[in-house]
Amino acid sequence: MCIQKNRCPVPFHQQPLNEYCALKSSWFFNWSTLIVSDYILSMLYIFSIFFVLFMPLSIFIISNDDNFWKVLLIDFLIVNFIFVFIFVRLYLGWSYVTKRLISATVFYEESGWYDGQIWIKNIESLTKDRLIGLYEVTPFMLRIRYSLIVSLVFLTIDNLLYLLVK
Repeated sequence: MCIQKNRCPVPFHQQPLNEYCALKSSWFFNWSTLIVSDYILSMLYIFSIFFVLFMPLSIFIISNDDNFWKVLLIDFLIVNFIFVFIFVRLYLGWSYVTKRLISATVFYEESGWYDGQIWIKNIESLTKDRLIGLYEVTPFMLRIRYSLIVSLVFLTIDNLLYLLVK
């Protein structure tokens, strides 16, 4: 699926389709490409691992108070905060690649920051890139956006519950 070097002047690793392939094959960005059930299951696994890992930190933060609910709420708060950062990073990575796939022009650097060029895609590359951007990448971005919204809602609810328990 990757573009060959001789089809365009853009260096191989800066071609939008190759950036998409690299992002899709990376372990961090691959989470969002899973089917929905596996995606939810992996997020629950990651959440539970972070929850267990950050429990000592929560206990340390609330060291002078013996309220079990405060410790749990602080732990949820920390893990939700980390999840917000994870989802923002996933969204920014996929949106960068989507913009490069959908755009009719590609900015690239031949050998350094000082010699940037712009390549206008031919109709075949533009059609292929836009189809991939709209029909393959956009569902990942929507999934990440909804996950970010859910994580922000949980973060807000957790913060409000902590203030009530306090």
